[in-house]
Amino acid sequence: MKNNKILAVVSAAVLAAGVLAGCGSSKKADTAASSAAAATSAATEADAAATQAATADAAKDGAGEKITVAASVTPHAEILAKAKEILAGQGYDLEVKEFEDYVQPNNVVESGEFDANYFQHVNYLNSFNEENGTHLTIAENGKIHYEPFGIYGGTKKSLDEVADGDAIAVPNDTTNEARALLLLQQEGLIKLKDGAGITATVNDIAENPHNLKIVEIEAAQVSKQLPDVAYAVINGNYAMQAGLSVEKDALAVESADGDAIQQYVNVIAVKEGNESLPKIKALTDVLHSDEIKQFIKDTYKGSVVPYEGEQ
Repeated sequence: MKNNKILAVVSAAVLAAGVLAGCGSSKKADTAASSAAAATSAATEADAAATQAATADAAKDGAGEKITVAASVTPHAEILAKAKEILAGQGYDLEVKEFEDYVQPNNVVESGEFDANYFQHVNYLNSFNEENGTHLTIAENGKIHYEPFGIYGGTKKSLDEVADGDAIAVPNDTTNEARALLLLQQEGLIKLKDGAGITATVNDIAENPHNLKIVEIEAAQVSKQLPDVAYAVINGNYAMQAGLSVEKDALAVESADGDAIQQYVNVIAVKEGNESLPKIKALTDVLHSDEIKQFIKDTYKGSVVPYEGEQ
């Protein structure tokens, strides 16, 4: 098509030169020939500019560029599967590999084998870097969702029924126990020492007006204690596995603007220096799109919540 355009311009210019030459003016013919050459050059430059513009637009829209992401199965890989459809329409090829552990997804991003990962929260990312000397960071606009802790009823079906000496099961690992205690504090059941924050343990309980018995259990086993305790504080993924719905069953959930959410929001992590790569920005933009937010809400019914706080 481009060659046809050039040929048409040249032909017209040559015809003009021929007409002038037929009138017996060689000077005019030379001028026409020069005009033809100029027109040909201009047409070539215009086509080159159009090609460059098309190439730039294709690059901007991905043009088949691959994005490789390491992810855990639920909910991360499921969310990415939906994002893949949208990114394909922008020219990107999203390739997701599922991992069952929490070490390799960081190692493969550190090594450069994968562009990004999506499986961990801020606190874990920071701890992993500190313990392993890795250089991972949150992508631009990379805070995507959180899986809220909830308080679930065991022998009691409402927090209004709380009584002196009630037992409450909480996860016993440092990260999850702190979240559980912060949620109990949020609901006014206990008060922690000033500054305890996301490192809180039962030793940081400053006030316990109901003399609640805090039963520390391995996180995956907390839901199994429900028949034996008044309440249990369970994190999102284990609640889902136990058939519990945050939306329908939780008596209270973490506040979206609480201290815990800022540390436990799940992120797209990349190697330092890659935070703002165009393909990474395309990925995080899609994960914050209305379509993905609705997918999360419809699919997980409150067990997974789109993050809409500060980045």
